[in-house]
Amino acid sequence: MTRRAFLGGSAGVLTLVACRTNMDTGASLNISAIPDQDQEKLNRLYGAVADRLAAATGHAVRYRTVTDYTAVVRAFEVGDVQVAWMGGLTGVQARNRVPGATAIAQRDIDADFHSVFIATRSSGLSSFDDISGLRQLAGHTFTFGSETSTSGRLMPQYFMDKGGLAVSELRGKPGFSGSHDATIEAVASRSFDAGVVNEQVWKSAVAAGKPNVGDVVVLWRTPGYADYHWLARPDLDSVTGAGTTQAITDLLLGLDAADPQDAEILELFGATRFIATKNSNYDQIEAVAREQGLLA
Repeated sequence: MTRRAFLGGSAGVLTLVACRTNMDTGASLNISAIPDQDQEKLNRLYGAVADRLAAATGHAVRYRTVTDYTAVVRAFEVGDVQVAWMGGLTGVQARNRVPGATAIAQRDIDADFHSVFIATRSSGLSSFDDISGLRQLAGHTFTFGSETSTSGRLMPQYFMDKGGLAVSELRGKPGFSGSHDATIEAVASRSFDAGVVNEQVWKSAVAAGKPNVGDVVVLWRTPGYADYHWLARPDLDSVTGAGTTQAITDLLLGLDAADPQDAEILELFGATRFIATKNSNYDQIEAVAREQGLLA
């Protein structure tokens, strides 16, 4: 089952790519996620998630892909999706537009998440231990990920500012690759001297032996911050039926790495379990977003 819908106010395309149904033919539940990695991997992950949510809630569950981060926020805002996997920044943006939206779960790694600055070895850049080492990037070409990525733009730019490096000191305007995978490829292929990615995607690329990763050096690992999480609309239960929010939360928090079916989902998420979270955990992200003018 497929259909396309162009979202007003966004260049992103919302596409229905999967429909998982249970025996119950009641209201449908639409989910989405920021496109932070290769779409083939995301389709496998959220197809599996849709199956589990259908079984847990008794509703048809549809996973809708989007072409960019902005489209996820817009789809959540207008109610095209009721539950979405957000980054720290996109979650804050969505809650700002939808009062009452609630962060319900995050991975174990998201309470203390990190970005890594990387560079092609040919750039001459070397690893450093102190934030002031970011000054090395002055005069070099550099790429972020998505413009509204927490780990690929927001927090890295925050640390660059703290380290005394202004974006204007880079060689030319910074790039925006669109995703962490694309950033790694852009640096590995020497399209940019350096870039920044989320640590989990970087580790996955290294473990998978992605082409040219050996030509890339990690410059610095940032301090931790809160990042990815599942966000639920305040009208989720009224749209899909009482108890849906709790059923989804229980499923996520109950995923067990000892269960083969659960282990597949957790592995694709790069986590060992999900833990409870709350909106206030992202206060730092909200404050930095306001400083950078990324929160209307």
